Amino acid sequence: MPTTQEPTPGERPARSPARSPDHSPARSPDHSPARSPKRPPALFARARTTLDALEHLVGGMGTAALALIVLAGLFAVALACLAGVGLLLVPAALRGLRAVADRERSRLSRWGPPIADPGPVPGDWRAALRQPAAGRELLWVLHHATLGLLYGLVGLTLLFSVVRDLLFPLYWRLLPPGDAAGAGLGWTTDTWPGALAVSPVSLLWLGLALLLIPGLARLQAAPGRRLLSGDPGTDLALRVAQLTATRAAALDAHAAELRRIERSLHDGTQNRIVAVSVLLGAARRALARDPATADEVLERAQDAAEHALAELRAVVRGILPPVLDEHSLPDALSGLAAACPVPCSIEADVPGRCPASVEATAYFVVAEALTNIAKHSRARHAKVTVRRTGDRLELQIFDDGRGGAVEEAGTGLGGIRRRTEAHDGAFALSSPRGGPTTMKVSLPCGL
Repeated sequence: MPTTQEPTPGERPARSPARSPDHSPARSPDHSPARSPKRPPALFARARTTLDALEHLVGGMGTAALALIVLAGLFAVALACLAGVGLLLVPAALRGLRAVADRERSRLSRWGPPIADPGPVPGDWRAALRQPAAGRELLWVLHHATLGLLYGLVGLTLLFSVVRDLLFPLYWRLLPPGDAAGAGLGWTTDTWPGALAVSPVSLLWLGLALLLIPGLARLQAAPGRRLLSGDPGTDLALRVAQLTATRAAALDAHAAELRRIERSLHDGTQNRIVAVSVLLGAARRALARDPATADEVLERAQDAAEHALAELRAVVRGILPPVLDEHSLPDALSGLAAACPVPCSIEADVPGRCPASVEATAYFVVAEALTNIAKHSRARHAKVTVRRTGDRLELQIFDDGRGGAVEEAGTGLGGIRRRTEAHDGAFALSSPRGGPTTMKVSLPCGL
């Protein structure tokens, strides 16, 4: 599609042969096709942002109402402490404050980065007051119970004004004369023309709502983000604990993988090679006495050697599937789906390649999940969905079987969780009795 470019200084604009000079884009910027398509998406995006912010404001008003109740209780406990009888009530009051603050932490965590819980309130009033989180929560409840509630009321008032003036012609005759005269922007509206003139005022309120409500939501949430967050070292400590757990999971997964490889080599390949050695010794002894018997023994030794090679290849593929080097992850998963006894479909959207360790983990997760489906689920159909979303590789394995899968049953689900957590990933399983079963695995794979 041709586009219109603005001429550089000192350069005459090119004139289209199909248009007269009076309709040139340079002389009619208001009809430029490069500007008009951008306005509706920007307006829709602003409207959606405003609706999200309104939802935040309403949720914040709920916690603000609770904060107002807690603030009244704290004021009563403070008065009792001045009288010398309220010190025993301080831990209970701070636990109520902590409960409301935790609800606000949970609300803010749904709309942004998670906020850690500082833990329980000590039973002794001195220790409870010495908690750093207690002082920050007291400052937060003072702000949220007053200004936080006010921000929410202002946002809802703007929305109410939009609806009130838009629908005013429908109900103005039902209002008392004094109320009807004070509607809109204050002019007299005791006639139909005046009542109809009130409706356009709703556009003014709507513009103010689109302009102010997102800012009000940010102002309402800012004190909670600032005051309810943990100490500067809290996030680091949580991250260290998480990395310690994932490191332990990685070591456990590595040890389990070594045991599996050792068991496969000892119980399978090693026995085959021992059988080959025994058969070759028998053939050597029979070679001089009975060549026909020696030939039969050599044939059996060759079969045993071929079986040993096949089992050795299976062990090697279990360490790192060569198909991932030769083909992409979706192709490798398609091979697993084709070999699954249960009809299985693959839906993949993975542009580019992920790190080899991530692809190997995804391959083994799907392989183990399909094996469990074939053995235990009695499913008629399975579906594997794999998508790359940002810096995450998302896997979902679904089957319409009987459900009831649990990690403690020894069906390999624990191994899937360990493999996933070893990569700092997330594992979730939904398998109610009667089915269906849905397994979700999320793996970080870099940008």
